[in-house]
Amino acid sequence: MTERILLLTGHLAYPRLIKTMNSLGPTPFAWKVFDIGVKVAALMTEAIILRRVPRPLDADRIILPGRCRADLDALSRELGAKVERGPDEVADLPAYFGRGGRAPDLSGYDIRIFSEIVDASGVSIDDILRRAEKMRADGADVIDLGALPDTPFPNLEDCVRALKAAGHKVSVDSANAEELERGAAAGADFLLSLTDATLDIARKYPVTPILIPQPHSDLQSLVRLAEKAHNEDIPFIVDPILDPIHFGFGASLARYIEARRLMPEVEMMMGTGNLTELTEADTSGITAMLLGLCSELHIRNVLVVQVSPHTRRTVAEHDAARRLMFAARSDDALPKGYGAGLAQVHDLKPFPTPPPEIAERAADVRDSNYRIEVADDGIHLYNRGGHHVARDAMALFPHLAVKGDDAHAFYLGTELMKAELAFKLGKRYVQDEPLDFGVATESAEEDLTRLRDMGHTLRAKAET
Repeated sequence: MTERILLLTGHLAYPRLIKTMNSLGPTPFAWKVFDIGVKVAALMTEAIILRRVPRPLDADRIILPGRCRADLDALSRELGAKVERGPDEVADLPAYFGRGGRAPDLSGYDIRIFSEIVDASGVSIDDILRRAEKMRADGADVIDLGALPDTPFPNLEDCVRALKAAGHKVSVDSANAEELERGAAAGADFLLSLTDATLDIARKYPVTPILIPQPHSDLQSLVRLAEKAHNEDIPFIVDPILDPIHFGFGASLARYIEARRLMPEVEMMMGTGNLTELTEADTSGITAMLLGLCSELHIRNVLVVQVSPHTRRTVAEHDAARRLMFAARSDDALPKGYGAGLAQVHDLKPFPTPPPEIAERAADVRDSNYRIEVADDGIHLYNRGGHHVARDAMALFPHLAVKGDDAHAFYLGTELMKAELAFKLGKRYVQDEPLDFGVATESAEEDLTRLRDMGHTLRAKAET
């Protein structure tokens, strides 16, 4: 049977929603749009939906606007149909329905993230546990304790045990054979990195070694070492080693490709830090490219370093990239249209509303509240007093009638500056919402089952 979808909306968005849904042409589902009787979607509540949705329900699935705050599970139970939250913007509905009528699923991945604490030998156990918890929250699966050359690591065993007690998988990363063995004896799950000279450690302890070539450009030495570990029933991961740009980067990429050809079934690792840390460029694109290569070559382990200030979100970016690549590969598709949060500086569709449509809305406004929108021609500011467009925020100052209302003036100043940034960068702007920089910034979890607290401007007025 054809799936029946009911889209709920408010007065203002109703005409656009009908037009957008009609623009989809023939769909594999039947759809209807219902105006729930509020002006904007943000005012749509759970109680209003339950009171006003027509019964008996003629729908298998109900889609709410993205900014609607409601308990989806409770609504699904009460209405007897699956209720889900759609995109924030009507303009994004075609993409939302582009994959069989379902939003992209980014829950799956098959790449394990090792996140390194590079200076672990000089960090207190409490600090290591704090960092590890943050790394795990960002997506790390294994906490890698990095030892520094010629630097004692007296509390190595205590660090391993503390991390294990906190529920972490642990790897020890050292060029010192004694430290590697101490880590293995303390219960580490992985050792980075073993050569033919140190493979004996993996024979003595239940640990998975990451094997590297010696010297590091000698792929055949890695193949021989992998064969030896395989013949001795030692579980292992191989790392052909990724070199930085201008210091063997191209050759190292070829080495990974050749390693996969020679060892089609082995587990493999790529350390991405030589690119993310040592290239003066935003890390999201670098990470996406490298994890795309990992996805093609079925490299299912990555070692991530997050030290330089510009790499502060690299673990989270690797988590987003592995989910993006897994979803695209599963769909046999390009890694495009999944919204994984790696397009951070410039949005794919920054200006969803054309200027004529904004002008049409502005002409209907009958109150003094200022609305701000951004289109490809600039920043739009309008209320009943007029509709003004400018390419920088200060040019709109003469049109603001907020004398004596400090809180409102401050609010409009911050919103207009945000709008100017969105216009200049090519980002999606929504009044009263933060700019979306994907996983480049941390975002607090928001309770989508309840309305938001009073905003800054209203609080300021309430306090005066």
